[in-house]
Amino acid sequence: MPRTGRIVIPNCPHHIVHRGHNRNPLFISDDDYHYYLKNLVDLKNELNCHVYSYCLMTNHVHLIIDPGEHIDALAILLKKVAARQTRYVNTLEKRTGTIWEGRYHSSPICKDSYLLACCRYIEMNPVRARMVTEPSGYRWSSYREKTEGRAEVIDPDPGYLSLGADETARRKSYREWVLSSVPEGEWERIHQAAQRGYLTGGEEFQQVVAERLGIRLDYKNPGRPRKR
Repeated sequence: MPRTGRIVIPNCPHHIVHRGHNRNPLFISDDDYHYYLKNLVDLKNELNCHVYSYCLMTNHVHLIIDPGEHIDALAILLKKVAARQTRYVNTLEKRTGTIWEGRYHSSPICKDSYLLACCRYIEMNPVRARMVTEPSGYRWSSYREKTEGRAEVIDPDPGYLSLGADETARRKSYREWVLSSVPEGEWERIHQAAQRGYLTGGEEFQQVVAERLGIRLDYKNPGRPRKR
């Protein structure tokens, strides 16, 4: 099946997955998580990117990042935040070498049909891993920032803003959305799109992106999530 290089689209959210080298732990202490998030905030502000969702698991991270107008900002942000975390860990452990896999996985997301679904996929990751019974029980994701109104890392995303006329309504609707039943196959489609570098969206999204970038995309993408 023909493949293109990594696709990055301006003003479009991208689902990012970056794993630890050999699946080794990236985060051990609370300070490790705090250090990563501090650098993520500093760099997204410096590069004018937007972070819509995140979940820091023990040996990998999930992020949804919109690079804004400059597509190079996405790779720069991820490279810098990974390098800072590597130096931090190596200093603590008196070691050398990378702590990350060589390449992060990236999938552009159709805002209209899949952004909220991808946020749910990311923030439910600790529940799927049986680390907690509800997403509110996990400290290192964006779920509590959205449902408790204390945005420290994330920026308001179009999907979240569409859920209500004010912040109280949006928090309630988002909580209900995340905890609602997930359409069959939705999580697998999101997972496969991120792992393979495909677009997370339907055929219309694929066609628009192909025409916009002047490239051919002939792989089959996930379709629009079925309505609940």
